[in-house]
Amino acid sequence: MSTPEQQISTAIKEAIAENDVLLFMKGTPEAPRCGFSARTVAALEALGKPFAAVDILPDPRIRQELSAISNWPTIPQLFVRGELVGGCDIVTEMYETGELAEVLGVAAPAGAPDEAPVAAEPGAPPLSIENRLN
Repeated sequence: MSTPEQQISTAIKEAIAENDVLLFMKGTPEAPRCGFSARTVAALEALGKPFAAVDILPDPRIRQELSAISNWPTIPQLFVRGELVGGCDIVTEMYETGELAEVLGVAAPAGAPDEAPVAAEPGAPPLSIENRLN
């Protein structure tokens, strides 16, 4: 009988194999739970490529097993056709150079911006400064 960790590892490997584009992230594409995940989702959505996503937050073992498989310590992690592309910084840089569209097999948006889209973190209150100098 396999351990829960082995079951999680198997499920991660199957998900990577079965999905053309797969993003392991904190939260969901509709409700990212960190700015890096939100920015990666924004870049993928700007290119219009459908992708699957796995929320790593419900069970810390998902992150442990994923990092053991990918040899990549941070989240998010983007996989395309079974290969690790990278995290937020790499995805952002690839978006800006047009390489991400190429890897995904989609046309770069016409008049692509020099910078990847920035997503506001849902649920984050706006920053405000309270004046206590009076």
